[in-house]
Amino acid sequence: MSMYRDRVHRGTARATVLRTVGTRERRSHLTAPRVPTVGIDIGGTKVMAGVVDADGTILEKIRTETPDKSKSPKVVEDTITELVLDLSDRHDVHAVGIGAAGWVDADRNRVLFAPHLSWRNEPLRDRLAGRLAVPVMVDNDANTAAWAEWRFGAGRGEDHLVMITLGTGIGGAILEDGQVKRGKFGVAGEFGHMQVVPGGHRCPCGNRGCWEQYSSGNALVREARELAAAESPVAQGIIDRTGGNVKEITGPLITELARSGDAMCVELLQDIGQWLGVGIANLAAALDPSCFVIGGGVSAADDLLIGPARDAFRRHLTGRGYRPEARIVKAQLGPEAGMVGAADLARLVARRFRRANRRRVERYERYAKAGRG
Repeated sequence: MSMYRDRVHRGTARATVLRTVGTRERRSHLTAPRVPTVGIDIGGTKVMAGVVDADGTILEKIRTETPDKSKSPKVVEDTITELVLDLSDRHDVHAVGIGAAGWVDADRNRVLFAPHLSWRNEPLRDRLAGRLAVPVMVDNDANTAAWAEWRFGAGRGEDHLVMITLGTGIGGAILEDGQVKRGKFGVAGEFGHMQVVPGGHRCPCGNRGCWEQYSSGNALVREARELAAAESPVAQGIIDRTGGNVKEITGPLITELARSGDAMCVELLQDIGQWLGVGIANLAAALDPSCFVIGGGVSAADDLLIGPARDAFRRHLTGRGYRPEARIVKAQLGPEAGMVGAADLARLVARRFRRANRRRVERYERYAKAGRG
């Protein structure tokens, strides 16, 4: 298994914990063991694992390719196990947190469905805990990213935050009063599958007109490739750049050309941003948060994307002019947010594990003492 390794020194860390005590979850973290934990972020193309301390500092990270979707669940679990054991050779790891793209049950044990992997109702937590001999926490990757941004990044100090991750599709998460709101069945935050255009583009989920078909990395690339394939005059810049090979058109390339002034690429990002703003306005009507944090790979376009999103949000917001408006900000922690958040959430599991162990030891000592008496 080929792996990329990156050691990060404590002095370069951007992250510090907000020390305000105001909620049960915040208090839990102020009293959680300040021990290193491993966070794992499972993406469509790579698996990233890192050792993270209690201040959100990444002490070391490694990554490898995500096993093909055709591979069995055990192959993915083998990959995760190898990464954790590799890091454990150099660090005293006390718990493992995993952020997985897909639906995770309310008990945070089973991955009900993962679009990029062969997991279907997979008891990931129990299987890995048995192999790793440390506590394991499993959650949706958008939840772990949102948690990291709330603890260490753009959402610090917010009482009610919504995170939107723009990548291949759209993920989302809700944090209120220091708690991730997962819903009754654990699958809250699937914002990408809100219908915004009845009868619109077909989505892999089976429905039509889902939000992520209009405001995601896939939507951006699809529109650019269609224009290039049709040899539209407005696409000449990207045609020249790729030699006419539409398969070489990617989201980062579109962003790069937009920054250099390519009119078509600028317009495509504006379109994506406008659809983003429409969806955010709908979420504001339903959830009324104080802040929206925009993350994921597409957010690298910065104001080329977020500027149009803010404009569209203000145009479509219900009661505009007569209500406070939520802030819309870019995420700060980049592609490492999911990993950092997973590690930080695992710290709570480590605390519960240590308490349970302490109680077991105390019971054993009581029984032993009673036997001697």
